[in-house]
Amino acid sequence: MEIRARGARWSCRTLVVAASAALLGVLLAPAGAQAQTGRGAPSARSAAESPPPRSEPVYSYENAIRESVWVDTGIDGDANGSTDRVAVDVVRPREAALSGRKIPVIMDASPYYACCGRGNESQKKTYDANGDPVGFPLHYDNYFVPRGYAFVAVDLTGTNRSDGCVDIGGRSDILSAKAVVDWLNGRARAYGSRTGTDPVRATWTSGATGMIGKSWDGTIANGVAATGVKGLRTIVPIAAISSWYDYYFAQGAPLYDSGPEWLSDYVESPEARARCQAVQQRLIDGAPRTGDWTRLWSERDYVRNADNVRASVFAVHGMQDLNVRTKHLGQWWDALADAGVERKIWLSQTGHVDPFDFRRTEWVDTLHRWFDHYLLGYDNGVEREPMADIERAPDRWTTDTVWPPRATDATTVRPAAGSVPGVGTLGRTPARPGTTETFTDDPRLSESDWAADIDRSTTAKSGFVTRPLSRDLRLSGSSTVTVTATPSTSTAHLSAVLVDLGPDTIRDYGHAGEGITTLTERTCWGPSTTGDSSCYRETAARTADVDHTVFSRGWADLGTYASAGHGRPLTPGKPYTLTLQLAASDHVVPAGHRLALIIGGTDQGLIDPPSTTPTLTLDLARTSAKLPLVGGAEAFTRATTGTVPPHSAPRESRPNGVAEPRRTPPIPGDRT
Repeated sequence: MEIRARGARWSCRTLVVAASAALLGVLLAPAGAQAQTGRGAPSARSAAESPPPRSEPVYSYENAIRESVWVDTGIDGDANGSTDRVAVDVVRPREAALSGRKIPVIMDASPYYACCGRGNESQKKTYDANGDPVGFPLHYDNYFVPRGYAFVAVDLTGTNRSDGCVDIGGRSDILSAKAVVDWLNGRARAYGSRTGTDPVRATWTSGATGMIGKSWDGTIANGVAATGVKGLRTIVPIAAISSWYDYYFAQGAPLYDSGPEWLSDYVESPEARARCQAVQQRLIDGAPRTGDWTRLWSERDYVRNADNVRASVFAVHGMQDLNVRTKHLGQWWDALADAGVERKIWLSQTGHVDPFDFRRTEWVDTLHRWFDHYLLGYDNGVEREPMADIERAPDRWTTDTVWPPRATDATTVRPAAGSVPGVGTLGRTPARPGTTETFTDDPRLSESDWAADIDRSTTAKSGFVTRPLSRDLRLSGSSTVTVTATPSTSTAHLSAVLVDLGPDTIRDYGHAGEGITTLTERTCWGPSTTGDSSCYRETAARTADVDHTVFSRGWADLGTYASAGHGRPLTPGKPYTLTLQLAASDHVVPAGHRLALIIGGTDQGLIDPPSTTPTLTLDLARTSAKLPLVGGAEAFTRATTGTVPPHSAPRESRPNGVAEPRRTPPIPGDRT
């Protein structure tokens, strides 16, 4: 699937937000804060001379109201005869409540508040002896509550203090969070205790809600937005899943040796674990390790419902995230573009890392302006800024007005045989009919091994390389690789990776920090209390000097050649054609470097091997790749036929990459 820039247009929602900014300022700005928030009539100065409106920290964090309510989800996930209630911890400015001002909500719905913690320092919720909330993870409460927002932390069903069962992104997960948005907008019921009958109404909020979160939390934001729930104005999904099938499988090839039932057991509260065995079994039965698409996966596919999204979307993802891979971002972004959703994107060189930990100051400022615009209605211009921020080198960022750039075009390139087996060329000319390359799956080897041996004839991969480029070549979006392969056995897995062959300094995404190092110094982001500090350890880029960079990957079970949702046994000796979908990326291959396409079997540490050890023969005349090249075919031709700058000559030594990809557990969370 190609990522498209379509949707550079902004829908009428932006115009409504801008038009209502002055009114919302009157309703939401604290007394005496007119000059800071832009409340009231504009001054005589021109708009160009006036600073954009901005919420300021005029409310007390220490004296904020901290309370818990239990929202009725309307479903009985654990089949105990009563509808489930989810625990919702709220912190909001007391002064706004006393003056009757309605405030918007920033919401993070998570399964991790008790079992595992949130953020780089694995913070958990804390409570006093009466069970009232004291400590809220992350900085959202410390920073935004003084600025006139409420922060709401929701325990998903089956976790911490909530009823029900963990549903791994399914109906119960999504509806439990949606019910909170409904409650904030007066459409659902909540109570002051888990079993009480006294209703609690959210009379203090305007109903305007923004959901945010990393990994599973951001996934819930995607899923709730896909319901089209009214009142959800924006979501900020960070390293988020868009389809749970693609978290566990890549076109039929298993990515982990376990299914969603393991993850459910990992995050559930002890009492939920005891009562949710039937739900656990449904997860096992509905997610067979064959990789077949089932009704369970359809329920957990948010991409198909992207047309329902009313909220704006600010997506953030690490391009080297090997936990929640960027295929999730790519297919979600495409679907949102088709739906005309207002959106923005940050792409980093990190792995599974929150932007608070790789670009902290810029992140907090941008997030502040984003929420001010979409939740407070301020016309601060954030929606007119460049759509994309992309990290080109550690801590060096560029921007694009739309993403991918409008000049991006899917360009077909083709492999051809070289002078020795397994070392071929990559260009625009098709291979001669009958030309083949052969390799044998070796599950002990990874993409790093293949790339390191790109110029050597080896039995475990087929590599195809351009000549050294005469000018930079940028790939922006998702690639596909179509192969025609003949297996020697009844099962086979395929991998395709794109590699930048040349020296560089990149974030060390293969290290445990996935591109960051946590320092001892702390910076503070808002006021603190005894039970809730706003101060977090600083981080720095952890870098590696490399001679090659794998920047996009895709995997598949060859048995899904006829149907992406159903695998079939292969007939040895029979050719099959399959298109692999590679993860989204935005990478510049510099002049003097070479671009490589490598096709292999099991990518060790990233997919599981097949039940047999096949030898595969590629029909090169029927194998090709479609690359999202900025400038299209003309840019590729110019870069591969011109004169190479003398100082950019490739090294002769065996190339080195980052550390071997770590086998990540099936836990879409922080520092796991």
